[in-house]
Amino acid sequence: MGPKFTWRDEFLLGVDVIDKEHQRLFKIINKLFDYREAEKDAQWTCQEGIKFFKGHTLKHFSDEEAYMASIQYAGLERHRRIHKGFCENTLPALEQELEQSNYAPDAVDHFLGVCAGWLIGHTLTEDLSITDKGTCKWEKLLPGEELTAIRKVVTQLVFDMFRLESHLISDAYGGEKFGCGIYYRFVYEAPHCEKRQEILLVLEEKLLIGTVGKVLGIETNELDSMLIHASRYTARQFAERVLKQIPSMQSCELKEENFLSYEQFQRIFEKEKVQASLLFNTGAGYFAFCLIAPHLLENGTVTPLAADNAMAEVEKFLSERKAHSADASKPRVLLVDDSLVVQQSICRLLNEDYDVSTADSGVAAIRTITLNRPDLVLLDYEMPICDGKQTLEMLRSEPSFADIPVIFLTSKSDPESVRQVMSLRPAGYLLKTFKPEEIRKKINAFFEKQKKA
Repeated sequence: MGPKFTWRDEFLLGVDVIDKEHQRLFKIINKLFDYREAEKDAQWTCQEGIKFFKGHTLKHFSDEEAYMASIQYAGLERHRRIHKGFCENTLPALEQELEQSNYAPDAVDHFLGVCAGWLIGHTLTEDLSITDKGTCKWEKLLPGEELTAIRKVVTQLVFDMFRLESHLISDAYGGEKFGCGIYYRFVYEAPHCEKRQEILLVLEEKLLIGTVGKVLGIETNELDSMLIHASRYTARQFAERVLKQIPSMQSCELKEENFLSYEQFQRIFEKEKVQASLLFNTGAGYFAFCLIAPHLLENGTVTPLAADNAMAEVEKFLSERKAHSADASKPRVLLVDDSLVVQQSICRLLNEDYDVSTADSGVAAIRTITLNRPDLVLLDYEMPICDGKQTLEMLRSEPSFADIPVIFLTSKSDPESVRQVMSLRPAGYLLKTFKPEEIRKKINAFFEKQKKA
């Protein structure tokens, strides 16, 4: 029996026409999973089923937007843009993969996994916000024209500077970690004005080495001070060229620049809403461009770079990176929990022995796993909206994720609750009421067992 996506009451908006269409889309995806496993005419059946899914999805988007217009929903344009991004970016890329592989099973699995994950995530976030049952992360996105201009200039700049073709992976990048990244922050202000904006650029280390490093003729697989200084100024020029495409930002001047740790970068996405957040793949590495509203970082969080401290700050940055790289052999643990208190306490508990990253929802966990596969997922069983069970189902529906071990975190210790948790066949479970030392001991034991297996 293949994966099944079960309709749940949490998905209900209370709008009958939309709820029925959502249920139908779930049924279509489940039928496609069945087609995939059929032996006779499986390829043709899958191909026709996918065409049907696409057609039905496009009609649903149109009907949903018509309903939002009828109730004068304030988020209609934003919602329409997200639909358009799925139709014009995600679906065409998946279809191209299917055609090039002649509908190979792994390509079909990829198509179904992405579509199912997108449908669940969109239903549980953007769609629920129509009836005030959910919160929207993307309320302050730039107008469509400006965002399109940014996407075009970013793509063109990467080609002009490095002769690399950039492909948009997501126009709603949520700050997830990918590879080994360098995080730059640039702060701009308009003269004689309170207007202040920030640009964050995230560049995968291998992309920097293969682009700026190549131009410099540096033959190394490691970052050094020369490469960091060169990439810093390259990133600055890149950011300023993009700003010229934003009418309201053309008179702004650079006031501050910083290196960020991943933790500092991630806090931005926990505290504020972004105006543009784009993730690209160049084939030589990933990079993200983010435009952020002002005053995102607390005073004193990072040291501004200036002429008198740039060399010292770069050396400090490289030293910290080297220390972090020495920990690269640590097992990677992804903690998925909607409680910031739980995240902080478990990170403090495990950081010495493990490379710990965090996600605050099941949908965010899927994105994080896609970009940076962990060795173990610690998954909160009682999360709201998309709970641990649903998140585990999404993981197991994608073949490339199905073998990632998952240990549930739960606050319930009664026999019936434990039975429900273990019926999902996780790698284990941990009670949040355990003492910290006991939690660490059990996780250590899990990895010791993995080594011997």
